[in-house]
Amino acid sequence: QVQLVESGGGLVQPGGSLRLSCTASGSIFSIYAMGWYRQAPGKQRELVAVITRGGGITYADSVKGRFTISRANDKKTVYLEMNSLKPEDTAVYYCNTDPAHWYWGQGTQVTVSS
Repeated sequence: QVQLVESGGGLVQPGGSLRLSCTASGSIFSIYAMGWYRQAPGKQRELVAVITRGGGITYADSVKGRFTISRANDKKTVYLEMNSLKPEDTAVYYCNTDPAHWYWGQGTQVTVSS
């Protein structure tokens, strides 16, 4: 059973930056496309960034130009570098395969507020 552990969230002012990490255990990580998802209060979970096993990358329009996804297969870890953060980026952030088929981790809270 794969376990996903997200970290790196926190409270940041608008315009600030954070780097999220997500490490997977118990599976062959490198063969999967990995995604970062987020869920804001009262909203459905949405996919914000994807990196394929070959390194192809796509972003949701709402984060394009501000977020950067990357992966380190030897560490079974996917990263999300977030810059120019906005209050509307406030959410719990999760990683999973794309499409999601592992159990969800606990997520990491990102709060953007002055």
